[in-house]
Amino acid sequence: MKAKQQLPTLEKMRKLLPVSSPDVSTKLCGEQDGYLRFLEKELEIRISHAAGGISLEGQDSDVALGFDLLSQLAGVIERGAIISKLDVERSLQQLKGNQRFKIEELFKEQIKISGRSGAIVPKTPHQKQYVDTIRQRDLVFGVGPAGTGKTYLAMTMAVAALLNKEVKRIVLCRPAVEAGEKLGFLPGDMAEKVNPYLRPLYDALHDMVDETKAAEMLEKGQIEVAPLAFMRGRTLADSFCILDEAQNTTAGQMKMFLTRLGQRSKCVVTGDPTQIDLPRGQLSGLIDALHVLRGIPDIGVVEFDETDVVRHHLVAKIVVAYNRRRDGLDD
Repeated sequence: MKAKQQLPTLEKMRKLLPVSSPDVSTKLCGEQDGYLRFLEKELEIRISHAAGGISLEGQDSDVALGFDLLSQLAGVIERGAIISKLDVERSLQQLKGNQRFKIEELFKEQIKISGRSGAIVPKTPHQKQYVDTIRQRDLVFGVGPAGTGKTYLAMTMAVAALLNKEVKRIVLCRPAVEAGEKLGFLPGDMAEKVNPYLRPLYDALHDMVDETKAAEMLEKGQIEVAPLAFMRGRTLADSFCILDEAQNTTAGQMKMFLTRLGQRSKCVVTGDPTQIDLPRGQLSGLIDALHVLRGIPDIGVVEFDETDVVRHHLVAKIVVAYNRRRDGLDD
């Protein structure tokens, strides 16, 4: 009679993470130790305050992961970074996927905006790649699902460039196409009709500069927000141009917009190819451009996925669920 196979026993571990100061400890643990409670739940370990630092107890591999995460976060805090719960969540996710991942690399890429308290920091490797590519290329496509920071980071780079006098104005565009609705059915004049479509761009702008400053910049023409149709016939020199929701452009509109680019200008095009609201059978200008312009070395393309979603934690799971259905992986 064969002996029953012995299952491997789980090794328990306790590690003490030294913390350099009470201030670092407070920032590392979060309000009412919220960051620690989150990690306890995610890693199924016990984390508590101890003399000289933070104690971690549990299965060895989970404790090792938690120790590495908190140790790296403590390091970036000591160098002046301010972390949020989202930073903790994203850092844990990255370390789970790559144990050699260095959290400090994300915090090195800070975007500072004059007059704004605190720098804006890319939250994922793809976001860092996106910021780097915008700095290096005059035309960049940011492609991927909602909530990955495509528009927000492009706006951040645009406002920073304007305030640093690298460009003379920012031009923000969106096609006025949303989920089959038509402008003619909306109340008001043309400005009032297109405003709902441009609202996300205004929201991102107001997170960079206060409303008074934003209104002043809009009044002076330093920032222009307009539907795509208003761009025909223009040449945009000394400008930072952003085309948002580009999946809802036609191929002709996309060509028209890209050929507006003038001297000393930069252009970022953002969109999600899975959220096309054009009439059935009409080719998306974003998909067409990615195919036509493929291989041109001076054009940057950064692709985001569900691991880059920086909204509510459920958004990433929602994106994954819809992608599974799209790819035919559902039961």
